[in-house]
Amino acid sequence: MKKKLLALLLTLTMALSLAACGGGEDAAEEPAGDEGTTNEEAAGGETSGDLINIGFAQVGHESDWRAASTNSAYEVFSEENGYNLSFSDADNDQAVQIQAVRTFIQQGMDYIIIDPITATGWDAVLTECEDAGIPVFIIDRTVDDSDKYVSWVGSDFTTEGKACGEWLKAYAEAKGITEINALVIEGSTGASATIGRTEGFKEVADREGWTILDSQNGDFTEAGGQEVMESYCQSYDGQFNVVICQNDNEAYGAMTAMDAAGVTYGVDGDVIIVSFDSNKPAVQHVLEGNMNATFECNPMAAPFVDEVIKQLEAGETPEKEIYMEESWFAAEDIVSEITVNGEAMPVIHVTQEVLDARPY
Repeated sequence: MKKKLLALLLTLTMALSLAACGGGEDAAEEPAGDEGTTNEEAAGGETSGDLINIGFAQVGHESDWRAASTNSAYEVFSEENGYNLSFSDADNDQAVQIQAVRTFIQQGMDYIIIDPITATGWDAVLTECEDAGIPVFIIDRTVDDSDKYVSWVGSDFTTEGKACGEWLKAYAEAKGITEINALVIEGSTGASATIGRTEGFKEVADREGWTILDSQNGDFTEAGGQEVMESYCQSYDGQFNVVICQNDNEAYGAMTAMDAAGVTYGVDGDVIIVSFDSNKPAVQHVLEGNMNATFECNPMAAPFVDEVIKQLEAGETPEKEIYMEESWFAAEDIVSEITVNGEAMPVIHVTQEVLDARPY
């Protein structure tokens, strides 16, 4: 890989782009290749000359979704596919994540992938990547203070939040529920997924006159969801009929807390509970009626990044923003479609066949 050529491609990409313009955390296992390891047994940070060297600065291992994202990267950026992947797990520490990117720069990576822990604080290190001629891809979460990357690949978190709200509206009307008193368990503070899902759901809630009793940070973990829900059960006993969890793992923790407090939930319970991400265990809970709905956040960004790399290698200009397709899943076949941002979107009734077809 010739750095001068990559630098030229990156410069052209940036110029043209500007012109055109969340089981518990203990169960989320990392694949072979822990923090700082590669697909090869390369010592001392040496990169392979025969393969495309790519560094991936991951958020951490806090959820099933995160494990699926990491596993996808290892599958796509394998030696068999022509890559040598260096992986860093920041364990939700942005300083560690930024240092990992700087290490990738020192190692002379051909490309760098970042899933940013928070939306701010990235301009300096992205400038360093740009100066080194290393193209950067942002996946999943977004950055607000810099556009010095080739492409972002991920989800529209605000649309996810709106979809949750629109489904809840249609579901409540179908069930004859006239009053919504909701509790929200947010994701990590400052994460774009948290910000988008919170704003999207609140937009619908404000429009419909719903009451959001409280909204607290569960940090996208099962333990966090359980801790917040335990507090909610004490503070809002008998006052709530909806719990919104901003990822699946938080929902598992919330269900544990409600079980302990004697609160019934799901299809046959007093409380509607929904989540985001739609990992297979969550869809299983929806199938069994333990959860009412889950809203997908696709973790499989790696194949899309692979396609962008192929475009760059061919001298083409990729899109600046690449949105992945996502679906909404419900336990009961009573809401088949919702309208979000003026677009009609199907709601999938979960059956065993739907669950079996889930890729993660």
